[in-house]
Amino acid sequence: MCELSQLNAIGLPVFGDIMKALLLTEYKHLEVTEFDQPEIGPDDVLVQVRACGICGSDIHGYDGSTGRRIPPLVMGHEAAGVVAEVGSDVKGLKVGDHVTFDSTVSCGKCFYCRRGDINLCDNRMVLGVSCGDYRRHGAFAEYVSVPQHICYQLPKDLPFEHAAMIEAVSVAVHAANRAPVTLGDTAVVVGSGMIGLLVVQAIRLAGCSQVIAVDLEQSRLDKAIELGADVGLKADEVDVASEVRKLTGGRGADIVLEVVGATPTIKTAIACARKGGAVTLVGNLSPNVEVPLQVIVTKELDVYGSCASSGEYPACIDLLQRKAILVDSMITAKSSLEEGPEWFRRLYAGEPGAMKVIVDPTL
Repeated sequence: MCELSQLNAIGLPVFGDIMKALLLTEYKHLEVTEFDQPEIGPDDVLVQVRACGICGSDIHGYDGSTGRRIPPLVMGHEAAGVVAEVGSDVKGLKVGDHVTFDSTVSCGKCFYCRRGDINLCDNRMVLGVSCGDYRRHGAFAEYVSVPQHICYQLPKDLPFEHAAMIEAVSVAVHAANRAPVTLGDTAVVVGSGMIGLLVVQAIRLAGCSQVIAVDLEQSRLDKAIELGADVGLKADEVDVASEVRKLTGGRGADIVLEVVGATPTIKTAIACARKGGAVTLVGNLSPNVEVPLQVIVTKELDVYGSCASSGEYPACIDLLQRKAILVDSMITAKSSLEEGPEWFRRLYAGEPGAMKVIVDPTL
């Protein structure tokens, strides 16, 4: 990396054209390399990255199985940092501000954006994703360039590693907002990984008086109960749907959220719902699944899809600031860029107990 000998007024480096980045050079191979620093346009913000979470989708993209991480690519979309430079037309942000940003780069001009459905943007790109139609480098790097309209200013006392979790929190909050909750409802959350644990907290805040968590790992169920679930059901030890009926007067759950995205868990979710209930599908591990169509029809279930988030970032920042949603216990470790490849290998191999690793390029 080139030598940086000057600091600006707030202590950030006055940089040249090169930075360090964690580059996916080929599937299952990451290396820290010198990389061109991103240029900014008049409406863009250059952010010095202070925290970027390794997402499950990054792990699945690491081996090429999703088709959405085509090398060479700088991954990373769950991030926060410090404004290092602003474009000539940027208003309301200045050098030194703490910011996070949406993972979805929406155009702001299409039919869906103009309706406020930015997650459905016709020209949607995602930071750290290369799917063939576009390549958008992400935030496993010292700097990332993002358009101002997806940036959100952070309170200075919110830790960067917590702010990097806002993207995941927004997914959970959006899913809870998609579910038609009535105060006092019972909710089942199928899948107690990181997003599932956030959904447990979000659906409780939405008004559910009983929240039932489902998973195959007891440690995850214990964490779900710690974070607000009333009951944890281990899916390989009990008949989940039968237990849910016992807990709901024989009816089943009013609301079910599926946070895995595979045939067995979706079947479990549908089986748990009461007649006239609602199922919200959040997980998308498998692009195609089988569903029990006759059950959906005869129980007259409402089925909702939930994609990313759509404007929930300010609410999520407030929820974290007020500790209404807790994320600290989900952070397994903090890592430098240089330690990033090893953490990817460990997470890909299924590191026991690991949930969220935060990469800090300044370490």
